Amino acid sequence: MRGDRNSPPKTGWAKMVAELHVVDLEISLAFWKDIIGFEIAFSREEEKFVYLEHPEGQQIMLCQRHGRFETGPMQPPLGQGAMFQIYFEDASAILDKLASENWPVYLGPREVWRRTGDRESGQREVFVQDPDGYLLMLAQNIGERALLPQTARS
Repeated sequence: MRGDRNSPPKTGWAKMVAELHVVDLEISLAFWKDIIGFEIAFSREEEKFVYLEHPEGQQIMLCQRHGRFETGPMQPPLGQGAMFQIYFEDASAILDKLASENWPVYLGPREVWRRTGDRESGQREVFVQDPDGYLLMLAQNIGERALLPQTARS
């Protein structure tokens, strides 16, 4: 496969990595590589499998569907009930690429502040679906701030 280094991830093995079962590996690779910016760490062409990593360290696996490990019916959009959050240092290049490719946006882009314990954490985020319908939240951290008093939040 193009751009295949055929080696473990440069940033080491992640402690948890999702494997997405896809309908057409080449179509999925075009999205994950050309739009989101992942690179192939290694592949097993006989299995139609790739291990992808982003230069910032994020990792994901893609495998063309073959029936094994499918624990129930696989109906489009795939991944119903799951959302994958992927954080980037600066998501603006990905947002620009989504726009230039006319990729449909599910929600956003938007800025959101959420309570995280005794403070709020902010992020810019956009939700998109990959070619198989897996829902992705592509986000960028924009900092933390003190919680507003309860009356101001109501």
